[in-house]
Amino acid sequence: MELDDWLLEIIVCPNCRADLRVDDAASELVCTGCGLACPVRDNIPVLLVDEARHPESQPESQPGSPG
Repeated sequence: MELDDWLLEIIVCPNCRADLRVDDAASELVCTGCGLACPVRDNIPVLLVDEARHPESQPESQPGSPG
């Protein structure tokens, strides 16, 4: 994923307006505030909340499992 530094300085999260950090492994821009993960397709950030992956809360234990 190749995004210019100047672009990363001006774009913000479409949900909460916080800064975004690059996640090269997932080809996403992840919000430093709410955790929303926006996809990057063909080196173009898709800054639409409907296209983004929402952070998933990790339950401490799975339902039906001991503990």
